[in-house]
Amino acid sequence: MTVLNKINIGETLEATLQPVSRIDLIKYAGSSGDFNPIHTIDEEAKKAGLPGIIAHGMWTMGNLAKLFTPYYEEGFISDYNIRFSGMVFLEDVLTLKAQMVDKTGQLLTFDVSAINQKQKDVVKGKITFELY
Repeated sequence: MTVLNKINIGETLEATLQPVSRIDLIKYAGSSGDFNPIHTIDEEAKKAGLPGIIAHGMWTMGNLAKLFTPYYEEGFISDYNIRFSGMVFLEDVLTLKAQMVDKTGQLLTFDVSAINQKQKDVVKGKITFELY
């Protein structure tokens, strides 16, 4: 396993998720309390002008943070800023990426993104991981 404090600027963490499923979004709605029907009911999403249900933005953001869960014995995410740049639909396959762009003392800064199967960014941002 990679030790996060040993990677260098320019190196990346990457993972590909399973296709987004309806059950993923129903479970997330229940755990988050976000029951907006555009995330779980096709007809409601279509009434809102969408082609179908869309994933919660925070579902995508939370999955992106999973790139760092193997390293919580080394430190923690101390800052997390993102911008939503696209919608995530059922059956989308997201690739999660984090590229180290700065390493100053105990602070590791990463450019992060979630990219769909069409190579379109759906989330972009920065994470600062602080080593213990």
